[in-house]
Amino acid sequence: MLISASRRTDIPAFFGDWFMRRVEEGFFVAVNPFNPNQAATYRFTPDDVDAIAFWTKDPAPFMVHLDALDARGYRYYFMVTLNDYPAAFEPGVPPLVRRIEAFRRLSERIGPQRVVWRYDPIIISTATPIEYHLERLARLTTALAGHTERMIISFLDFYSKVGPRLRKLGAREGIAFTDIAVPEQREQLIGLASDINRLATAAGMRVQTCCEPVDLSAADIRHGACIDAEYIETTLGVPRRARPAANQRQGCLCAHSVDVGAYNTCRFQCVYCYATLSEKAVLANRARHSVDGPALLDRQVRSPGAPKHKVFPGSHD
Repeated sequence: MLISASRRTDIPAFFGDWFMRRVEEGFFVAVNPFNPNQAATYRFTPDDVDAIAFWTKDPAPFMVHLDALDARGYRYYFMVTLNDYPAAFEPGVPPLVRRIEAFRRLSERIGPQRVVWRYDPIIISTATPIEYHLERLARLTTALAGHTERMIISFLDFYSKVGPRLRKLGAREGIAFTDIAVPEQREQLIGLASDINRLATAAGMRVQTCCEPVDLSAADIRHGACIDAEYIETTLGVPRRARPAANQRQGCLCAHSVDVGAYNTCRFQCVYCYATLSEKAVLANRARHSVDGPALLDRQVRSPGAPKHKVFPGSHD
C-alpha cells in the first residue's frame, strides 16, 4: 500500500503529531471526502505500507519525527512545493528564505533523491508574467542545486472552486490572469518550458509535468507522475506492483495510493488551491480535528475493529 500524505492538506506542516499518533497506534481511518458516511480502516505498520509520499509547502515542523519513522522502518519521500509568489497569492506560507532553508535541511537529512521540488502551479498574470518566473527560477534553481534531482511543474487550472477567488483577487489587486496552456499561447508556453528546462538542467535537475495534457516534448520535458511507481522502486527499493490511481484528474499518471488527509483543513490559504473552499470552512473543520482521532476530522471512530468500517491490511497493490 502506498500512502499519500496528502493531496488534500499539508500533513507535515499542520498535522504531524496526528500522523505520528496513527503510526504509533498502527491504523488510520480514511474517509470519503464526498461522502463522510463512507470510511475504511487501514493497518499502518511498516509491513503494511510500501512507501509514504509527503506533500508539503513547509517540511520544517515534521522533521522532528523523521528519526521515529526511520527507527520503525518506514520508507518515504517528500514533494515540497516551493514557489516565490506575491503574498496575495500565498498569504499563509512562511517567508521564502525560511522555506528554502527547510528544503535544504530536509535534503541534507534524507538525501536529494528523496526530496522532489514542485514549482507548482505556474501562474501567468500581469503580476507574475513569464519574465517574473524566469527571474525567480534562476534564483531558486541556484539555491536548490545539489538538494534535489527532480522538479515537477504544472500550470494553473481554472477550477470552478478557484475561479471566484481569482476574480476577486484580480478585481482587488488589478491583476489579469492568462491561461498559458491554451492553444493560442503555444509559442509562449514552449518558450517558457524550454527556459525552465535549461535552468533546471544546469542545476542538475530533471523536469517533468504533473497531470498536464499539454505536450512539452518540444522543450524536452516529459509527462510524469508524483506518486511514481518507477521512482519509488528506484529510490526506495519498493517493487513496482501498484496499480494506476483511480478517481484522479484526467491525465494523472500516479500509482494508486490511500490518502490520509481531508479537504478544507490547510491554513496556508493559497488563492489557487483546489483543496480549500474558504477560510471559514478551514476554521470549521479545524474544530473537528483531534490529535487522537483515527481520521483527520472524524472523532467518532475509536478502533480499527469498529463494525461499520471494513478493516484493510496494507494490501500490496
